[in-house]
This record gives sequence, structure tokens and C-alpha cells, in this order.
Amino acid sequence: MSIDAPRDRSRPVLGSLTEHASLRARVTDVLREAMIAGELEPGVVYSAPVLAERLGVSATPVREAMMELTQEGLVETLRHRGYRVVEFSDVALDELIELRALIEVPTVGRVAAIATAGQIAALRPLADRLTETAETGQLREFIATDMAFHLQMLSIAGNQKLVDEVRRLRGMSRLSALRGLHEEGRLVDTAQEHHALLDRLEAGDTAGSEALMRHHLGHVRGVWAGRAEV
Repeated sequence: MSIDAPRDRSRPVLGSLTEHASLRARVTDVLREAMIAGELEPGVVYSAPVLAERLGVSATPVREAMMELTQEGLVETLRHRGYRVVEFSDVALDELIELRALIEVPTVGRVAAIATAGQIAALRPLADRLTETAETGQLREFIATDMAFHLQMLSIAGNQKLVDEVRRLRGMSRLSALRGLHEEGRLVDTAQEHHALLDRLEAGDTAGSEALMRHHLGHVRGVWAGRAEV
């Protein structure tokens, strides 16, 4: 097609770019959730065409999503082979949770100091959804909602780069043990912590909010990572 050829004015260029970016973002989120949930296993090589078929999309947004996840440190690109999910050691997980605590705990304290009643109210439906998905064992939905809850909560502090970094760090968590928590009837207790955290945020309880966030992160290092809680 010549660059001088007339363009169909009924199809806005910016609109098509937005739609493409939206699809890529959705594919990225789904693949990240699958890695966190253990559906895409560490050490296994996956091809873009196979993943695209499973997702019902073309291979292009899958490749683009995998490039983004590679930049986040979640995936290794293997030339002419595909993509391998990175496997993290216990030491790496410890370091990851330590870093998350350094970022998320004080940020939650700041949120407790500045959050409005409306901002807290907007998080309540997500907390309700977490309880619902925990009770019914909808693990993929639980993970997606958990991510949405925490990122929306942290965004109240007003630092988008911090939110993006937490998204990347959370993506490195391996939460495949969630299934075991559900089978043991303990996932609902974990979900309920989100309601308790909102109560402390609503009360402006900075110290209490930070303490509960620190305890909440202990699940990731402990039970969710298949180890003893701290």
C-alpha cells in the first residue's frame, strides 16, 4: 500500500492504536496472573503461537506482552524457542518481600494519613470481591482482584512510578500455594484482612495500617511461597 493512498477517514488512527494497546495490556495482565498462579510454570518454555491459541488472540499481542514481562524480569526470551518463566529461589523471594515491605508498608501509612472517605469506599467492592472469590475458589480472579486492590490503594499516595514498581514486584510472587489455602479453608481469612486494612485506613490509623500491611506481606513470604509464616 502506497503511503500516498487515501486513508479511510471513518477509522481513526489514534482509536486503532488505543484498541491495540488495550489488547496488549489485557494479554499482559492475563499472562502475569497465570505466572503468579503457577498456571505458567517456572522453567517451562512456552511459544507465542501456543499461548495465543489458548487466549484466543493473534501471536502479536502475546509477543509484545512477553517482551514487557521480560523487561519486568518475569520471563526469559529464548531465541527461536519461545519464552521461559523465571524461577526464583527462596533467597530471591526473601529479598523480594523485604523490598516490597520497604515500599508498601510506609506507603500504606501515608495513605492512612491522606485518604478520603470516597477513596476508601471505592476499595470496598474490591475487598468484597476478594472474599467472594476466596469462598468459591476462583483463584485466578482472586489474584487479579488482589492486584487491583493493592495498586488502587497505593495509588492514593500519588506516585505512579511507585505503583508501577509494586506491580512488577508483585508479579514475581509465586502464589501457587493459594490452592492449598483454599482447600484448607484459610484463603477467606486472608481475604478478610483487606477489610480490616480498609477499616484502619478509614480511621486514619497510620501505625495500625502499617502493622497490618507488614503482617499481610508475611503471607507472601510464608504460606503463599510454601514456607513457614513470619
